[in-house]
Amino acid sequence: MDVRVAHCLLLWALHIFPAAPRNPLRVLSKESKTSDQQDGCVNLIPCKDNGAICVQPCSSSFHGETSFVCKDRKWQMFTDACASLDVQSLFQRISESELLPSSGGHVSAAGEHLPFVGEGKPVHGKPGHGGKYFGADDHGNSNCRADFSCIIPEILSSPAIPGNIADIVELLKKIALLLSKNVNRGKMQSYSKIANHILNNSIISNWAFVKDRNASLILLDSVNSFAGKLLLRNGSESIQEHFISTKGYSIHKNTSGKSFDFSMEFNNTGNITGHVVIPEEELLKLPKASKAVSVALPTLGAIIETSRLDPGFVNGMVLSVSLPEELRHILLTFEKVNKLENVKAECVGWHSMERRWDNRACTMKSDNISSVVCVCRHHRRTFKSFSILMSPTMLRNAALDYITRVGLGLSIFSLVLCLIIEAVVWHHVTKTEITYMRHFCLVNIATSLLVADVLFILAAIVHQKTLNYQLCVAATFFLHFFYLALFFWMFALGLLILYGLLFVFFKITRSAFIATAFSIGYGCPLVISVLTVAITEPKNGYLRSGACWLNWYETKALLAFVVPALSIIVVNVFVVLVVVVKTGRSSVGEGCKSQDLTNMIRISKNVALLTPLLGLTWGFGLATIVDSRSLAFHITFALLNAFQGFFILLFGTLLDRKTREALRMSCLSSKRKCSLAKDSEAPPV
Repeated sequence: MDVRVAHCLLLWALHIFPAAPRNPLRVLSKESKTSDQQDGCVNLIPCKDNGAICVQPCSSSFHGETSFVCKDRKWQMFTDACASLDVQSLFQRISESELLPSSGGHVSAAGEHLPFVGEGKPVHGKPGHGGKYFGADDHGNSNCRADFSCIIPEILSSPAIPGNIADIVELLKKIALLLSKNVNRGKMQSYSKIANHILNNSIISNWAFVKDRNASLILLDSVNSFAGKLLLRNGSESIQEHFISTKGYSIHKNTSGKSFDFSMEFNNTGNITGHVVIPEEELLKLPKASKAVSVALPTLGAIIETSRLDPGFVNGMVLSVSLPEELRHILLTFEKVNKLENVKAECVGWHSMERRWDNRACTMKSDNISSVVCVCRHHRRTFKSFSILMSPTMLRNAALDYITRVGLGLSIFSLVLCLIIEAVVWHHVTKTEITYMRHFCLVNIATSLLVADVLFILAAIVHQKTLNYQLCVAATFFLHFFYLALFFWMFALGLLILYGLLFVFFKITRSAFIATAFSIGYGCPLVISVLTVAITEPKNGYLRSGACWLNWYETKALLAFVVPALSIIVVNVFVVLVVVVKTGRSSVGEGCKSQDLTNMIRISKNVALLTPLLGLTWGFGLATIVDSRSLAFHITFALLNAFQGFFILLFGTLLDRKTREALRMSCLSSKRKCSLAKDSEAPPV
C-alpha cells in the first residue's frame, strides 16, 4: 500500500504529453514547456522545478518510455511504459488463426506468399519464442484456433514489468471484445494463464507505475465479459490458476440452491476462501435452463488500491458472478485477509459505470473475526463483482453512531432555541457596541452550525438513497461552506475578544464591524469552497469514494477544510490564553489569599464558556489521528462536537447574566400584557 502514497502527486500529467520525439530526453515543466537536457532522469542529478516531468526512452531491448516526476529536488519514477511484448503481433496470431482456414495460403502486403495456419512455416517471432509458428505450437499443431495456446509461452516468459502489464491488459481486452465466440475450456484456460501472469501477488507493486490508472478495472471488465461466455461441458466447468479461478454450472428452476466454493493462494502465509450461493428461491424465477459462472480473484482488490490509489482497503478476494437477468440476489461469504478485531467490515459491489466500490449493492448478514457473509444485488450492467472493505481507522462501535445521532438531534433543537431566545432578547442585550458585536457573532455561529448539521443529515440521506452525482456534489459544497463559515465566525468572535481586551481605547463603528465580520465569516469560506470545487471537480477529484464529502486520497481536497479549521483553532487557543492571563492579573495585588480560589474558579469558568464558542472542542480530533484505534478518544470527540449546539445554547446564552435578565424581563412583560388583556376583556361589574 505504501507505494500509492509515493506516487499520488500530479496525476493530471498522465495523459497530456505526446509520444517521444527524436530527442533522447524530454523535461517538461508544470507549464508543459519542452526543453533539452544532456543528463538522464536519475536521482543523482538534482532537479530544479518541483512537479516537473522528465521522459526518457527505454533501453534498446524494450519499446516505450519512462517518466519521472521531480519531488524534493530528486527525480522519482512516475510511470513506466517500457515493454518487451508486441501486443499487436500477439493478437494478430490468434485473430487470424480464428478467421482463416487451416490450409492453403495468402499473399502478404509485400506481395510474398505466406502459409496459412497448419503449414508449419515460420512467419512471426524469433526462433525459440512461443509464437515462432503462425497459429502453431512447438510441434506445428494449429492449436491457436482452438485455445490461443501459441502465444502462452512468450507471454509467460516475459517479465511482469509495468509496460508488459499494460500490454497484456490490452491484449485481454481485445480478446474479450473480438474473440469471445465459442469460449471453450481451452480458450478459458489460456485466458486464465495470461491473466494469472499479471495477477501474481509478487508483482502487485508494479501496477503503481502502469500508465493507465484504470488498467486494473479494464482487466476486471474483460475477465467478467470473457468468463460470462464460457461454454459448459456436461453441465459444469472448473478452471483453476493460482490467482484466478473460474467455475460454472447449469441451473434451472428445479435445481436446489447452487454454490461455488473457492480456496486460493493470496500470499506466502496461506490461502483465503470465498463462497457464492444462489438461493433456491432465486432459482425459482428462471423461465428456462441457463448457466451461472463465477470468477474468484484474490489479489485484484490490492491491485485496484495500488494502481488507482483507491481509499478502500479490500480485505478479501473479489468474487465476480455472471447470472441470468432474472436472478438478482446472491449470498457471498468472504474470508478476511487481515483478521482484526476493532474494525468495521463493509460489504460492497463494484459499480462498473462509476468505477468505485459501492456499499449500496450489498447488505451485511453476519460478521465475525474471520469471515463476513453478505447479501448482494446482482445487475448485469452495474454490479457483477463483490468484495469486503476493511477500514483500520473506522471503529466498530454502536455507541459512536448513537452519540452522533442523539447529539445532532439535540444540537439542532438547542440551536433553534438559541436563535429564538436571541430574537426575543435582542433589543435588551445589544444596547452597547461590544454586546451588539458579541451577540451578532453568536447568532451567526449558531446559524452556520444549524445549517451545517441539517446538511450533514441530508448529505447522508443523499448518499444512501440516490446515485445522483450532481446532488452529492451540491451537498458537499454547501456542507463545506457552512462548516467553514462556522469556524470563521468563531475566528471573528476570537478577534472581538482580543479587541475588547487589548485595544480598550480603540473604538470601531458598528457598520465597520458588520462589514469586516461578514467578509471574514462568509466571504473567506465562499472563496475557499468555490476554488476547491473549481480545481478538483473537473478531474473528478472533489468527492471521496463512498461518501458525500471532500476527497482526500487522490486530490487532498479535504485540506481546504482541515487547514483553515486547525489554523483558527490555534488562534483561538491563543485567545483563551490571553483571557486566562488577563483574568489572573486582575486579582494580583488584592493581598488576600482567599482570592486564589475565587480566581481559579473565574478562570475555569471563562475557559469553559469560551471552549465551545471558539471551537476548541474540534482540537480533540487531533487525538483521534494520533491514536486512531482508541475508542475513548473517538467517543470524547463525538460527545464534544455532536453536542456543540447544546453547549452554545448553555454557555453562550443561558449562562450569560444579561441574557437571563432580559429573558426574565420579557417573560414578566408578556405575563403583564396577558393579565392586562384579560382584565380588559372582563365584563364590567
